[in-house]
Amino acid sequence: MILNGVGLTIVLSFVAIGLGLVLATLMSALRSLAGSWAGYVVDAYVELMRNTPFLVQLFMIFFGLPQLGIRMNGIEASLLAMTLNLAAYATEIIRAGVDSIHKSQIEAGLALALSRRQVFQYVILQPAFARVWPALSSQFVLMMLASSICSFVSVQELSGTAAIIEADTFRSFETYIVVTGVYLVLALSLKLALNWLGRKIFPQVSGLARLSDAHGEAA
Repeated sequence: MILNGVGLTIVLSFVAIGLGLVLATLMSALRSLAGSWAGYVVDAYVELMRNTPFLVQLFMIFFGLPQLGIRMNGIEASLLAMTLNLAAYATEIIRAGVDSIHKSQIEAGLALALSRRQVFQYVILQPAFARVWPALSSQFVLMMLASSICSFVSVQELSGTAAIIEADTFRSFETYIVVTGVYLVLALSLKLALNWLGRKIFPQVSGLARLSDAHGEAA
């Protein structure tokens, strides 16, 4: 049962990370390319999701949407809630990276006759992602850990499975010691995998970081 719970936790986390990152990228592009009205809409969404508990968001989707005729099972509702929540935080992290791009680089791109979309994609977005990848990676790990809340809507991911085992055996301490160890292994493994992926996708930034670290140690 534990292995089934681990598998569902991994699937939920990876799908939510992928969908959330795509949605965050689209909202960042909308905010940058579509004018102030789009920025207001994206900002309102980000503030709504960042200033309400994830558990409430999950309950709104699972228990609230059926009142509007939209019904989902626990896994579908969990996946949607995780995606929407992660997208809000990732949008704000990407915004920080976009704001770090100097105005002169954007002007240089426009001077080379690049379109606004090309400037955003090649001059702004890629360097911005490279700079904020560590922060995005940390947010991904946090979302994987937050998937434990999905057990409240009867999703038998790792925490949900542990609750069932604990109820059957009455061995709470042993059960949650094992679950704690599994979450620790999952979090560290995901962190290492994202660090490796970041070095592969953004090798120039990793090289600069290593040079900076070496310079700091030498100083």
